[in-house]
Amino acid sequence: MNARIRDADLVIEGGMVITMAQGQAPISNGRVLIKDGIITDIHSRNEKCEGPGVQAEVIDAKDAIVMPGLINAHTHAAMTLFRGLADDLPLKQWLFEKIFPAEAKYLNPDTVYWGSLLGCLEMIASGTTCIADGYFFQDETVRAVHESGLRGLIAQGIIDFPAPGVPDPTKNLMVAKEFIERWLGFSTLITPGLFCHSPVTCSEQTLKGAWEISRRFDLPLQIHLSETSDEINEIIKRTGKRPVFYLDRLGLIDKGLIAAHAIHLDEMEISRVFKKGMKIVHVPESNMKLCAGIAPIRDMVNAGLTVGLGTDGCSSNNNLDLFCEMDTAAKLSKIYDLDPVGLNANTVVKMATSLGASVLGLEKEIGTLEIGKRADIIVVDTHQPHLCPVYDPLSAIVYSANGADVKDVIVNGKVLMKNRGFTTLDPVEIIEKVKVISSNISI
Repeated sequence: MNARIRDADLVIEGGMVITMAQGQAPISNGRVLIKDGIITDIHSRNEKCEGPGVQAEVIDAKDAIVMPGLINAHTHAAMTLFRGLADDLPLKQWLFEKIFPAEAKYLNPDTVYWGSLLGCLEMIASGTTCIADGYFFQDETVRAVHESGLRGLIAQGIIDFPAPGVPDPTKNLMVAKEFIERWLGFSTLITPGLFCHSPVTCSEQTLKGAWEISRRFDLPLQIHLSETSDEINEIIKRTGKRPVFYLDRLGLIDKGLIAAHAIHLDEMEISRVFKKGMKIVHVPESNMKLCAGIAPIRDMVNAGLTVGLGTDGCSSNNNLDLFCEMDTAAKLSKIYDLDPVGLNANTVVKMATSLGASVLGLEKEIGTLEIGKRADIIVVDTHQPHLCPVYDPLSAIVYSANGADVKDVIVNGKVLMKNRGFTTLDPVEIIEKVKVISSNISI
């Protein structure tokens, strides 16, 4: 027996393996071997070799697609608490009249913990294995993500207003720095970080301070950027510069900055972002729902920018399903650019996998299925009416599949969901707890 097969502690048997590695064609009737959380081999079962050792756990992937776990590069997990609370409103009214007051009144360590658990549950159920999250009371989000088994960049929110857990905004940077110090090195799966709300809600001093802290610890800094035309006008009024050039003057436009939305970047800003290496996260469904605009993603991709994909929070989406986000991203780009091939299925799947890993600085660990990388893997059941037939697995993933088709989820070699059954979280307890919390929420 091949030593790698004999020594594997987890084996995924059968199915179409889509590695997303550059130049790697799909592998029919594949087998993925995992040992101690690392992918040790990927091959076709048509090759002459014996089966796995008797000690290995086996995932049956017959009639399925095996692929890298999805990376939600921009979300606020605990906002599941506000799903559907303030729909069909303009962004500024939604944020300042509804969400900010609801957060101030209802967020506390307990509610953030349970809201984050519900977010983790939803993301596992729909094939997400890694998240980039920014919010308040993030100690509780770290706790929830750790218990779920997901991988994540968990960032403390920073804003120049009284905020949940930070009633004195003059202490926002101190609280943020202490958050990093508290959680750095806690887990190989969880990286702490900082999240500045936006260039409008964070002063120049705050932005520079957050950037300096992030650089000191060699961690990425997240920010909402160019989400609305009002934001653009406000930044120009204050600084005389468009947002990218304003942040560049502060020294923030760099490979360590992750900017969500980036809807209203012009050609010169896109060129500057490419030159400096800043990362972009596209969140099309939230952008559409809040009527914030349509990001020129095809232009960004063609210019060489690193663009990932995110869902935003549940209060502006209203789900955390990256399969839905892939479908929307592809179709929205086609109608916006009037180009049916400008943003194809392959590119969109990369945004949710390999490019998402690059956005978070994790491209050497996850994002593709390759020997030596961490085993963050999902299995998508194609034995479904809406997934028959499958001529092109990437097209099926983007245009036909949805999160409910995911049957198995593995992070770092640990099975978090098997045959739609959760192994780390109790869905009944979590859902019932959030129902109780939400029964007391009103605006």
